[in-house]
Amino acid sequence: MSDFDSIDVCLDQMAKDGYRPIRRMEKPVFEEKKNGERVPISQEIIFEAIEK
Repeated sequence: MSDFDSIDVCLDQMAKDGYRPIRRMEKPVFEEKKNGERVPISQEIIFEAIEK
């Protein structure tokens, strides 16, 4: 998934392309600070899908 405005926009695009989501996963995105500490800055949402 690229950077969509919202999850609904992404799901609508998947439906237009002929796919149906079957699983949603969330993966944290970290930024490493100077002292080696990792700080979460956002999350990546990943959908697994099958063809309709």
